[in-house]
Amino acid sequence: MKALIFNGALERRQESTSGKLSQYVSEQLSQVGIANTIFNLADSGIPLFDLSLNRVPNAVKIMNNLFLEADIHFWLSPLYHGSIPGVMKNCLDWLEISAQNKPAYLTDKHIGLVCWADGVQALQGINAMDAIAKSLRAWTLPFSVPMMKSTLFEADNQNVISSVYKCKLDLMIEIATKKNRA
Repeated sequence: MKALIFNGALERRQESTSGKLSQYVSEQLSQVGIANTIFNLADSGIPLFDLSLNRVPNAVKIMNNLFLEADIHFWLSPLYHGSIPGVMKNCLDWLEISAQNKPAYLTDKHIGLVCWADGVQALQGINAMDAIAKSLRAWTLPFSVPMMKSTLFEADNQNVISSVYKCKLDLMIEIATKKNRA
């Protein structure tokens, strides 16, 4: 089984919120013996979506292969102005090049959704990712993790994810991995 962690934020620093969350999910998956890859959107070189190009950009081919080869996905996104970042949606739009595959798009992939926000609106990002995943023929897990950034990390150590959110992330990982091991 292979897992893909899609870091949909434009943060390059490992100590960023998205870096810490990506690393945590990766470590938890590794502990249960699941090979995983972190796809950092900020480092991907994905261009603006344009199907009129004469050839598909190499970065897009690499991204598509990673997304299609993984059995389970974990999509992580900050909430910006009520939704996921536009560059994350742009990246997902490039999955259009897999439309003619058999099966097309992300058919029957299982996807866990994580979103964080400064306020209490992270569920809006979850809903946006849910709609995108379903339009790509994937199945979203019945448990997602909306996060309020002010409680995301331990009060005395901003480098440590709070125990509340660790429990939620662990549960999502457990659900995803059990579904795919059965």
